[in-house]
Parts: sequence; C-alpha cells; structure tokens
Amino acid sequence: MDLWAGLFDILILLGTALVFGVVCERLRQSPILGYLAAGTLLGPNALEAISSAKEVSSLAELGVALLLFTIGLEFSWSRLKSLGGAALGGGAAQVGITLGVAAGIAAIFGLGWQTSVALGAIVALSSTACVLRVLISRAELESVHGRHALGILLMQDIALVPLVLLVTAIGGSGSLGQMGLDIFKTLAWAGVLIFVMYILFNRVMPRVMDLPSLQRNRDFPILLTSVTGLGSAWGAHQFGLSPALGAFVAGMLLAESPFATQIRADIASLRTLLVTLFFSAIGMLGDPVWFVQNLPLVLAAVATIIVGKAILIWIILHRFGLSHTNALATGICLGQAGEFSFVLAEVGRGTVISEGLFALVISATITTLFLSPYLVALAPRISLACVNTLSKMGLITAPTSQAEKAQEAHEDHYIIIGFGPAGEAVAQKVQGLSKCVAVIDLNPNSKSRANQLGFIGHIGDAMHADVLEHAGISTAKAVVVTIPDPAAARSIVALIRSIAPEVHIIARARYHRFLAELQQGGAHEVVDEERLVGMRLAAQLRRRMGQPASETSA
Repeated sequence: MDLWAGLFDILILLGTALVFGVVCERLRQSPILGYLAAGTLLGPNALEAISSAKEVSSLAELGVALLLFTIGLEFSWSRLKSLGGAALGGGAAQVGITLGVAAGIAAIFGLGWQTSVALGAIVALSSTACVLRVLISRAELESVHGRHALGILLMQDIALVPLVLLVTAIGGSGSLGQMGLDIFKTLAWAGVLIFVMYILFNRVMPRVMDLPSLQRNRDFPILLTSVTGLGSAWGAHQFGLSPALGAFVAGMLLAESPFATQIRADIASLRTLLVTLFFSAIGMLGDPVWFVQNLPLVLAAVATIIVGKAILIWIILHRFGLSHTNALATGICLGQAGEFSFVLAEVGRGTVISEGLFALVISATITTLFLSPYLVALAPRISLACVNTLSKMGLITAPTSQAEKAQEAHEDHYIIIGFGPAGEAVAQKVQGLSKCVAVIDLNPNSKSRANQLGFIGHIGDAMHADVLEHAGISTAKAVVVTIPDPAAARSIVALIRSIAPEVHIIARARYHRFLAELQQGGAHEVVDEERLVGMRLAAQLRRRMGQPASETSA
C-alpha cells in the first residue's frame, strides 16, 4: 500500500467520522453510531471512497486491542470479586445459554450445526463500548442494572477468546479429535503467555514505574504504557492467540498497580483514535443496497436478537436473585450484538458463514448497535412498565425487596483533588464523616497516606477526564480542589464543570487575583488563601497588642 494514499484514506475516514460523530452527539446519541455511518457511507458498498479498506481494517484491530487493554485496567481481581456472583455467574450462564438457544433456533431454520454454533457465538456477545459509554454518561454505572450489565459484559469479553477458538475449530476441515487437540494447544500457549505476563507485570513493571525519572517526566509513563498495551497484543499474536486476549490480560494484571488510573488516562487519546477507526472499518462492511432489499429479514433478525437476549438475561439474573425490574433492565441494556461479533463473523466468513449470511449478520449487528443508546437510556422505564403490566395480569409477582432498595440508594461520596498539606488537612477534618472519600494525586506516596487514613487513593492527573470519571465525578456530592497551581486548579474546575455540571466544587485560590477566575470557571465556593493568611496574621498581632482576636480570626 502506498503510504500517503493509505494516510489519505485514514484522514477521509476520520474526518467523516468526526462530522457524523458530532451530529450524533448533538442529537444526544452515541458518537459510535456516527462512526458506523461514516464507514458505511465511504465503504466499498456505497461511495467506494476508501481504496485501502483492508489496510485500514488491519490498523483498526489495534483499536480493539487497546479497547480491551483499558477494559482490563478497570477490572482488578478484587473488583471482579466485588461484582458478585449474580454478575459473574449470570454472565457466564448468559454466554452459554444464549449460544445454545441461538444455535437451536438457527438449526430449526435448516442451517448446519457448525453454522448454527457460529451464529450462537456471534449473538451471545453484546457491545461493551456502546453500553458502558451510555451508562457512564447517564451516571448509571453504579446502579443495580448498571453493575450487572458491567459484570456480564466483562464475562463476554473474557469469553471472546474461547469463542474465537470455537469458531475457528468448527470452520476447519479436521475431525473432532483434531479440533480438540488444536484448542488444547491454543489454551496451553495462552497459559504460557499469561504466566510470562504475570512475571513481567508483577515483578518488573512495579520497579520500573517507581523510577524517579518516570515520575518526573510525564512523557516516559505514556511511552511505557503504549509499549505495554501494544506489546502485549503483539506477544499474543506471536503465540498464535487473539491480540485482544493479550491486551486484556495485560490490562487486568496492571489493574492491581497503583498507577492504573493514570495509565488509562495516558492512552486515552491513542485509544480514541484507533477505536474510531475500528468502528468506521466495521461500518465499511455494511451494504446499504443489500439492507434495503432484505429489510424484512434484517428487521426480523434484529427483533429476535433484542427481544431474545433481553428475555434470556431477565430469566437468568432473576434466578440469581435480582428483582424482575432490575433483571429485565439489564437484559434490555445488553439486547444487541457487539463489536466483537464482527470479529467472530470475520473468523467464520467463507467457512461456516456464507456471504449471504455474513451480510445478514453485519446488517443486523449494525442495526442493533444503532438502537443500543435508546435501549440503554430507556431500559429502566421499559422494564418497570413491562413488569407492572405483567404483575397486574397476574403472570409474575414483582415485589422489590428492602435490600435491593438499599442497594439502589447510592451512598454520598466526595473527592479531594491534590493531597499535599492542604489536601491532607481537609482529609483529616472529614475523616469518619463519610465512608466514601476519594483522593486524586500524582504522587504515589500521597495514595499511601490516603489509604492509611481510610480513603480511596487514585494516582492520576485530575486534568484528564478519564481520571475524574474513574474516581466517580459524575455522582460525587462535592469536590475539593486543593491544587496550589492557579492554572491547573482553573483547568480542573472547568473540566469538572463540563463533565459533571451538578457537582458542588470547593476550590483553593493560592493568590487573591485568581479568585474571580475560579468563580467564573465554575467553582461554587473559593477559599482565598491570601485573605485567610492576612486574617490569621492580624489575629496574632491583636494578641500581641492585648486585644481579643476572635473578630478577625478565620
């Protein structure tokens, strides 16, 4: 491929994705829909504006790897356990049962068992990127249905690799014994890869991240993080495994590191670029003409996927103890095929999936992704209406337990940004008043001090939206910004106001002349440090003059 021709194609694709993404954002929809539309419009089945579609798709695979790398960073083993048996067990059950039911339906329509199993695997997955983005933007990730959607999505991401192996195996020409041997070899190599990565990330990486040079220069951690994420994907590819598996395992292993929050923020820009390419490349697979000509078939497939997955997840999670309302809301959120469904479809294309069936899978998957933002946003209301209707008809009994009501009620939490002397003084004064206080600071020692005081420490730069969102800025009761640097404090206040308009901000003004800027930037209360110092000095002077100091003391 000519370098500049390929670069021009990427620029066209990203530029069109930007325009369509902005339009979708203005319409209060997920930008992912715009990226898909851009790829479909420019792809080989529409305007044919991209001449190097294959090369762009190869580059977009890196976006999948980095996406799974950042997802892995969210899920340390401790957080996995905190999601509970309903989320994790329900997620594992959902993948297996959905695969089986979908395969059974496909077999009823006369498809072979290999094709039926491949379709079941494709339908079993939901969209991690789309669902989590909407849940986070609506501050519903910590709701009951949000947490269980998160757990099921995680189990689906973990199941991706076995499903790829399964579709690859049934697409081969060997016997069942040969398929089993191939799967065993692949799992063995996966075990070797995980062992190597465990040693690297638990023995080598912590010492590297603690080097003073990496803490002084912000460029080095960014480079190290990029090498780690992309290198893990490359290593998995060299072992004959899915690059997404290597990136995901690397993220999970690094999630135990105190630097996980900042690592995620460091690669956010690169991930955004590559993930945008990935969704645009997916859109290029769409065929608008075929879609219109086969609209009834596509709509039937879409309805089957959405309704079928919602009902299956509803039944599974209710068996795990969730109320009907929350179980159905979770099912509606996950009632779509996911971005990794395209990966499975590509694996089976030409072997167990014919070109006609491939076009149906792509069209139905893209359509469900277009509907996903609406499904996630309306899930609580739709589930409540359905459950109330069925309850009135006497088909189900749907009491809401007091325990679940308590689980729905979010405990107020607070955030302290900056943990120098001022931040630590704030923390000591509020210690014991709330069980949920998060501290954000770039210094690893500050995280240790925060943990000693019983707070949740995050190592990260609060001028990155990802760091603030990871600390729970969207649902915080109040935020205290203690950063002494006026420019940094002003930027942080403005960023908080843009992503969490309702949160109450208390900021520190190091110098009096920056008081108005912080107030105009969005801080509700600003503590004027110079004025407080003046008042304190005046109090000391009055004592020396034999006068009471109470009138001027801070």
